[in-house]
Amino acid sequence: METEKLYQTYKPLLFSIAYRMTGSVADAEDLVQEAFLTYNRVSSEKVIENKKAYLCKIVMNSSIDKLRSVASKCEVYVGEWLPEPLVDAENDPFHTYLMKESISTAYLLLLQQLSEDERAVFLLREVFQYSYEEIAVIIEKSSTNCRQIFHRAKKSMENRPKASTLDFQSMRSSVEQFTMALQKGNIHKMLELMKTDSVFISDGGGKVKAALNPIYTSERIVFLFTSIMKKLPENSRMEFEVVNGYPGVVVSINGYVAYVISMEFQDDKIWRIYMVANPDKLEHLQK
Repeated sequence: METEKLYQTYKPLLFSIAYRMTGSVADAEDLVQEAFLTYNRVSSEKVIENKKAYLCKIVMNSSIDKLRSVASKCEVYVGEWLPEPLVDAENDPFHTYLMKESISTAYLLLLQQLSEDERAVFLLREVFQYSYEEIAVIIEKSSTNCRQIFHRAKKSMENRPKASTLDFQSMRSSVEQFTMALQKGNIHKMLELMKTDSVFISDGGGKVKAALNPIYTSERIVFLFTSIMKKLPENSRMEFEVVNGYPGVVVSINGYVAYVISMEFQDDKIWRIYMVANPDKLEHLQK
């Protein structure tokens, strides 16, 4: 009964930590489940004073172990890597912890540049507002060390471009106009909605056809999109969804989610387009 209550209370927070650490919905869900199994086992043998801190510690350490395990296998990812998309996150119970900027595709990609420890400290301090003393308990380092790690990580993250000042509805309107223009073959309108130095990044993971390298400039991106559009079967559907906190598009073929697209804005225009096509990363979205 106690574990069930703890699960309802802390699952949103724990999932948010694990997802930001790993960039994987499936891994985050597994790590949260494992954390509660561990808690159950340990709590039957001893009294755990700070349950929240203990659960956060298990999830954070498991996330770090997961990242190091992947790195140690020297896995070579085919093409560009993008995080698994979180679709329609506003309707999920952990929305309170999402804070859209820190789950945007661009933000998650920047986190990938940090070491495992830097990522852990930075997230706990910057996103979740933990004190250095609390972070020290979770990652088992001194508070002074945590402070140093945070400043190092913050310096690396300072290079990130400023978030767009556009409100959500304006972004959604631009995404809708872009998609309508794509469906109608209105190249002029598509170019009008994009910055000329736009970048398109797709992740097929070597499982499906996708650009192995980023595509630069709005003209080349529009050409690519119109080529893809011509190859889509008639029964394909494009639906507007909230993808990683921002307006995006989910493309389904025969009811199967084939692509999830998210966009980043700068100077009121579409600047980055991210497309996840790797079927492994879309499994959690299949009905």
